Amino acid sequence: MKSFLLNCSVFLLLVFAAGCGGDKTEPAAGGADKPKPKSMLAEEANPLEDKGIGPITSVEMGAALDQALAEKGRVIYERMCTACHKPTEKFIGPAQKGVLERRSPEWVMNMILNPEQMVKENPIAKKLFMEFNGSPMANQHLTQEEARAVLEYFRIL
Repeated sequence: MKSFLLNCSVFLLLVFAAGCGGDKTEPAAGGADKPKPKSMLAEEANPLEDKGIGPITSVEMGAALDQALAEKGRVIYERMCTACHKPTEKFIGPAQKGVLERRSPEWVMNMILNPEQMVKENPIAKKLFMEFNGSPMANQHLTQEEARAVLEYFRIL
């Protein structure tokens, strides 16, 4: 009886060990990696080329800062955005300082104007949504002109 139990134990141990081997597929000949899934490629795209999803397809930003427009944007930002955003630090949402070094102007404006669709369909917005604990950006229903003023304000942060 002891021999039977020992044989069964060894057999079960071998079956268990074989099942735990993991996926050991080798790379394709020539060292080429497997193609990456489409979702990974979207996340690796240059964020400055991503224009987002919404009404803004092109933004003209002059070389010089428009001080009057930036001041208008500051007022709008302080009235509509500071419940969730701080200019220079993470809060409920991300800080805006340097946002134009991380995102295209079109993406920023589309996020302001169309946050619901951006979070549903844009890979960068989805990632931010998860990074900030699933806190959706509230649609403040700004006009395109107001969003452009806020964008100009972000240039001075």
